Amino acid sequence: MHDRIRHAGLLEKRMSAEAAAALIKPGMTVAMSGFTGAGYPKSVPQALAAQMEKAHAAGADFQIKILTGASTAPELDGVLAKAGGMELRLPYMSDPALRKRINDGEIEYMDIHLSHVAQHAWFGFYGDINIAIIEVVGIREDGSLIPSSSVGNNKTWLDMADAVIIEVNKQQSAGLEGMHDVYYGTALPPFRKPILLNHPEDRIGQPYMDVDLSKVFAVVETDAPDRLSAFAEPDAVSNQIADHLLDFLDGEIKTGRMTDKLLPLQSGVGNIANAVLAGLSRGGYRGLKAYTEVIQDGMLGLIKDGTIAFASATSFSLSEAGIAEFNKHVDFYRERIVLRTQEISNHPELIRRLGCVALNGMIEADIYGNVNSTNVVGSHVMNGIGGSGDFARNGFLSVFMSPSTAKGGKISGIVPFASHVDHTEHDTMLLITEQGYADLRGLSPKQRARLITEKLAHPDYKPMLEDYFERALRDSYGKHTPHLMGEALSWHQRYIETGDMRL
Repeated sequence: MHDRIRHAGLLEKRMSAEAAAALIKPGMTVAMSGFTGAGYPKSVPQALAAQMEKAHAAGADFQIKILTGASTAPELDGVLAKAGGMELRLPYMSDPALRKRINDGEIEYMDIHLSHVAQHAWFGFYGDINIAIIEVVGIREDGSLIPSSSVGNNKTWLDMADAVIIEVNKQQSAGLEGMHDVYYGTALPPFRKPILLNHPEDRIGQPYMDVDLSKVFAVVETDAPDRLSAFAEPDAVSNQIADHLLDFLDGEIKTGRMTDKLLPLQSGVGNIANAVLAGLSRGGYRGLKAYTEVIQDGMLGLIKDGTIAFASATSFSLSEAGIAEFNKHVDFYRERIVLRTQEISNHPELIRRLGCVALNGMIEADIYGNVNSTNVVGSHVMNGIGGSGDFARNGFLSVFMSPSTAKGGKISGIVPFASHVDHTEHDTMLLITEQGYADLRGLSPKQRARLITEKLAHPDYKPMLEDYFERALRDSYGKHTPHLMGEALSWHQRYIETGDMRL
């Protein structure tokens, strides 16, 4: 590991994960690396969970507040949730054990726009950060850090934390060195300056992260992979959604609103996103650019076949096969991918100026275009809003996609009133299900309601939506956005009571 830890002083600070974890005390706020299951610390959180379990067995309380870039994996979120060691978690999560504890009311969870996390930390909204635990590829001779498979909020955590623990993971490819762009030009209001990034491929920072060496209390050597699972192959519904998007984009090109190079693409994570990306290749697009958050397997394929010429993100989210492909051709990908801090990858001003096309999934949308990305039946959180709001509100085009039904048809993806609203009708331009697409630009609420019902609803639910809307037109308090307030959420209540919105 000496080739990975090239600073003599930090080489002397090596210790076991157990010894490093012992530095963390109950009540602390601990910021950790990690974004969509990539680049998170593997060893110290597991050692910390064991110490928490031991403390709890002895009757002592041991909980901490945890901040990250986005979701991590079982070795961090999973073990700490199971150990009962989390008092608070933000800003995004996907671990099943953590999700259950949050929905059972045992862990406080703050769901935050990803562009807000770093600046809110700097504003002091989350209090002091006691310790940062950051995974890196290596430590250079001058003590600067080679970022890992994600950057996320690591620069902010290193700057703000009182103490730092570094995990050097030799399983992360040394070929990642040089792929990052860490920007140090941010400032607090009123001293902020324009960020001079004009194209997704621009580099405005440095390939390494700085750290105050006096704050580094421990260096832990690890050898463990990111825990990432392959997404399922796109199914018929996902491919239909992709085809509808392609039809829409073809129309945009014909009207002259975009060229065949489109505009910088942002794509959420999941099977539908992968199907959409594959559809772009199938549709003959070439030389596109991406300004997004996550590089998935599908995007690697598009870079390799020339569909995407360059991609800017803050993290990878690759399957085992994707990691093998990346490592085998790392020199090729290093010329075509850059990983940035998430306050830059998700920066609202940059998203607006670059004119990003935002492609994100949703749980449900209502007939007026309000979108719920996070909470099933209004209160059961799935993951979090992530960066979808950053891109939807500020992009050139905001697209939300979902199957028209879920749970074997028992839940409709189009409802009278969204049970939780993450993106209001003002931020929604295009909705797509396998039934079709609804272009909402330039439409009033009542026009939206008719179009969404006609184009997007599943046949089992379309008559129900039409009936609701016609009665709302007649009986609602106001006629601008007609609703029957005593009935607007009755579909969700029916599902809670019977397990089927149709009954």
